[in-house]
Amino acid sequence: MQLESQPISTNSLREDLSDYVAHLQLHMTLQARNLVPTLTHAVDSRQELLQQTQATFEKHVSRQTYVNVPQG
Repeated sequence: MQLESQPISTNSLREDLSDYVAHLQLHMTLQARNLVPTLTHAVDSRQELLQQTQATFEKHVSRQTYVNVPQG
């Protein structure tokens, strides 16, 4: 059995990396949800501020895109 070396296209590599990053982000988000309290009715203003901050942070992280992929 002889294996031939085929060049990997840059687009294919970027797609693979993009899929990997998306999967990793999803995994990390699901893990993080297990570490923070669920969003319930806030008892005091500090708890409400914490919940708003967590929601805002998750929204910003979920909308991040990685445009600069190093080319090697």
